[in-house]
Amino acid sequence: MPSTVVHVAFAGLVGVALLGEEFDTRAILIVMGCSALLDLDTLIGIVVPGTHRAALHNVWIVLIPAAVVLWDGAIREKSALRDRWGDYGHRVAWATLAAVLFAHVLFDAFFNGVNLFWPLHDRFYDLSGELLVTDQRGVVQTFVELETGEVAESTARGTTENTHYRTGVDPTRDEPATGIERVFPIAGTGERFVLTVAGLLTVLVRIVEDRRSD
Repeated sequence: MPSTVVHVAFAGLVGVALLGEEFDTRAILIVMGCSALLDLDTLIGIVVPGTHRAALHNVWIVLIPAAVVLWDGAIREKSALRDRWGDYGHRVAWATLAAVLFAHVLFDAFFNGVNLFWPLHDRFYDLSGELLVTDQRGVVQTFVELETGEVAESTARGTTENTHYRTGVDPTRDEPATGIERVFPIAGTGERFVLTVAGLLTVLVRIVEDRRSD
């Protein structure tokens, strides 16, 4: 699965792209830090088994704050966020939510799956797959597979009762962890290593440029 390091680097790319003129060190650290925080449900899963990739890896972790920010900025007569931090606050908020959604929740959903609608609907969805075009089958996608009109078992997996994602902190669910190797991944594939290096270097270069312009 993508490590926290990969998520943070990916979030850095999203943040650099979306912060625009509001970019500064504090803003990008907020974007990257909030993306990293979602992996705290690894610890929640120790106390409440099955909630890793559920408690903080769901659409509500983005949709509810997004609705609040939208209401505050576009519907309320007076924006509390803008009154305190100006346009900077709104830009950082939206960039952070975008990074959390794309660099973490959906990234994991398309890699081994997450419990997208927990706690309202307890089901892990694994959207791993591919999108391709062939000369015989046309456009083919395997992200969401259906069987007789319903989501196939290859896409809709188990629930928090019977699903466990192994981590270095919590390698097993029901058995003692004595003697079991604890693995803390950094970059599980070459592609993720390249993404990590590119993301962190992009953020570093942008920070240096920002400080030189001050």
